[in-house]
Amino acid sequence: MKTQIANSYAKLLVLSLITLMTSCKETMKQEDNLLLQKWEGPYGGVPAFDQMNVSDIQAAVEKGMELNLSEIEAIANSSEAATFENTIAAMERSGAELNRVFSYYGIMSSNMSSPEFRDIQAILAPKLSEFSSSISQNKALFNRIKSVYDASLETPLEADQQRVVELTYKGFEMRGAELNAAKKERYAAIDKELSTLYNTFSDNVLHDEENYVTFLKADQLDGLSDGFIKSAAAIASEKGKENLFAITNTRSSMDPFLTYSTNRALRKQVWTNYYSRGDNGDEYDNNNLIAQILKLRRERVEILGYKNYAEWRLQDRMAKTPENALALMEAVWPASIARVHEEVADMQAVANSNGDTITIEPWDYRFYAEKVRVAKYDLNSDEVKQYLQLDKLRDAMFYVAGRLFNYEFTPVPEKSVPVFQEDVKVWEVTDKASGVHIGLWYLDPYARQGKRSGAWATTYRSHTTFDGKKTVLASNNSNFVKPAAGQALLVSWDDATTFFHEFGHALHFFSSNVKYPTLNGGVRDYTEFQSQLLERWLSTDEVINQFLVHHETGAVIPQKLVAKIKKAATFNQGFDTTEYLASALMDMKLHLADPENIDIDAFEKQTLADLKMPTELPMRHRTPHFGHVFSGEGYATAYYGYMWADVLTADAAEAFQEAPAGFYDKEVAQRLVKYLFEPRNSMDPAEAYKMFRGRDAKIEALMRDRGFPVN
Repeated sequence: MKTQIANSYAKLLVLSLITLMTSCKETMKQEDNLLLQKWEGPYGGVPAFDQMNVSDIQAAVEKGMELNLSEIEAIANSSEAATFENTIAAMERSGAELNRVFSYYGIMSSNMSSPEFRDIQAILAPKLSEFSSSISQNKALFNRIKSVYDASLETPLEADQQRVVELTYKGFEMRGAELNAAKKERYAAIDKELSTLYNTFSDNVLHDEENYVTFLKADQLDGLSDGFIKSAAAIASEKGKENLFAITNTRSSMDPFLTYSTNRALRKQVWTNYYSRGDNGDEYDNNNLIAQILKLRRERVEILGYKNYAEWRLQDRMAKTPENALALMEAVWPASIARVHEEVADMQAVANSNGDTITIEPWDYRFYAEKVRVAKYDLNSDEVKQYLQLDKLRDAMFYVAGRLFNYEFTPVPEKSVPVFQEDVKVWEVTDKASGVHIGLWYLDPYARQGKRSGAWATTYRSHTTFDGKKTVLASNNSNFVKPAAGQALLVSWDDATTFFHEFGHALHFFSSNVKYPTLNGGVRDYTEFQSQLLERWLSTDEVINQFLVHHETGAVIPQKLVAKIKKAATFNQGFDTTEYLASALMDMKLHLADPENIDIDAFEKQTLADLKMPTELPMRHRTPHFGHVFSGEGYATAYYGYMWADVLTADAAEAFQEAPAGFYDKEVAQRLVKYLFEPRNSMDPAEAYKMFRGRDAKIEALMRDRGFPVN
């Protein structure tokens, strides 16, 4: 606010602030009764999602932080000698109110964002960073943690307690708990600044997703399916564009358009919109933000004595070092780009034979790949889609969960469980044999304004047996284009695979068998393994023959078409592997590079040139919209983890293939649940995998799985 404000305006401002403070107090009272309340009702208590309001969230988060800090201070300043129970267990018990508030906050951020919420999020981001730093840098608290940790080295605790102590100690150590006061202050300041940058990065990407919409006329729809056209018309109507057809700036809309539209100029426009998110040279451009993020991350880990962010981040991952992660990626990269060159040659041949006087460009790849698929394998993706109904795929996932985990999914009565949007549906999960309640599964399937792109899984409450058994509240979230009324939602094989993948995360949540909340966490390059493995059940005969039925006739998918699908299983692996690996390599190389004066656009171009990246396709996530890495730190220098997990996945799949009853073999399934799903992070992932497989995973399984040469 300018300093020249007149005295009368200054008085008015003071009065307004008093009114605002009074309003905040009233909001807090309302807040205490809603967002901070203990969850009530059936199924062990459920969130009041139908009552949440954006106006309540800031006060709720702030109050939750206040309550949690009070608990932490009591632990840190206890006069009793530090023990597992009064220090570590007490920390595990703390923060219940704040955790409940974060369930609402997460939905407002990911599923129901709005300009109003984004303003609040911008205010809260630095406050949440300060809150986190005040705990991780609490000297008295860390001294107590270290005391328990040191004692456990002399006299080990029970296995799960020992694991919690080690993870807690390591987490505090990595966050600068042993730094001197001046370095702690700088470390916390960096965290605070980064939190604001991450928030702005996400907002910028969401802005471009919401605002770069391509509207088509009726004469621009050649090649598109009736279902897609009806959905595009409905979306355009919602946006006030009657008699037009909307192609939104999300993968679920972009991908089918690029695959089937015969209008090359429009394919280029839609492609450009999607891959230019965060990179349009305007106030929402993310390139400078990324440069700042990289510089701050490097400074922060240098304070801790590390050379670069990757070295610091990977020390507690399966890969352990950036060199190990790079070695895996670089072992696969040559075969991957070699396959791309083969795929492009096949596509160019088709284009030439059709008399299309073009050279394959990135906006052509999906279009001509589909034509090659038809020519090589007589396999039409749109024909396959007629048998891939989302509702049937959901039932197929329930079937697999019943066979492997003994779970049963039952729809809960309408309105008996509050939901945050009318399209969200809820199922109760029980054990088929005992009928014991395990949790609730929420499904939010459709794209909408304010919902972030992609697909993901999350929990509103995790399982523990600490202080009484808590059942799981888990959700799967997708961005399928909502079908027109009365129409079946048909999806591609890739989308069906992603649907199974995210459900794998949910099953990992439901199958948890741990006592302490910390053990429900995971190692980033391992937690994708379980979900990637579940994708394999989509193509099992049991699923295909029961759930892949034609949306109009109900006829089971013909075996002839199934044979084509399986024959083409490694088709387009060059594209799939290369677009992913390029992003994973970029993530790692950006964090190993000197961030001083880095030009993000130039670095991206030079790195791709050095890798000999085929020009006919882009990275899966270009740097300016790489939310996995720059909207937070969950996947920073860890995007390689999908491929690390892929090695485990391919190797574990071979264990089922070798079993007498294949993918439904009871003995292998029991080992799967016991060693790979139930333990979560209660044991070292590498040891858990060895207990399942009897040995370490082998990269050769991955190469065979993708149809690449095995040396």
